Amino acid sequence: MTRIAVTGHMDLTAESTPLIRDQISAVLLSQEGPIVGVSCIARGADSLFAETVLAHGGTLEVVLPSADYRATKVTESHAALFDELMAAATSVHVMPSQTADRAAYEAANRALLDGADLLAAVWDGDASRRGGTGTVVDEARTAGIPVTVIWPDGARRQPKAS
Repeated sequence: MTRIAVTGHMDLTAESTPLIRDQISAVLLSQEGPIVGVSCIARGADSLFAETVLAHGGTLEVVLPSADYRATKVTESHAALFDELMAAATSVHVMPSQTADRAAYEAANRALLDGADLLAAVWDGDASRRGGTGTVVDEARTAGIPVTVIWPDGARRQPKAS
């Protein structure tokens, strides 16, 4: 069994999704034996990874940053997929924080890495704020967890609103 945790950007463009899904599939297919995907199932990379793990016959473990995460952070456009992934999960671990804040995200990221054999990082390589994708990559590397960066040619993030 291989436990693969995921971190990644939430703001992927629609055109990037199939490119990234293909690279996630390649990573999954390169592993021997059963796959367990560990994800916070946020919109974007986390959910795309979780869907791909399930499509490849793997199992899904969910880590939620806080008790209020579904109610306060899951947008209406992501709610149906979030609920579908929650229902498909073999386990759901809700972090002790009551409120989804930076500290809750950091704790969830640490829980993702706990017991991970590999971190799949859907990451453009840019520096991130504390607790973001780049931070999780750094934490994995420091812990000796191998990191596979997934950012195929043509992948893009949504432009930031000005």
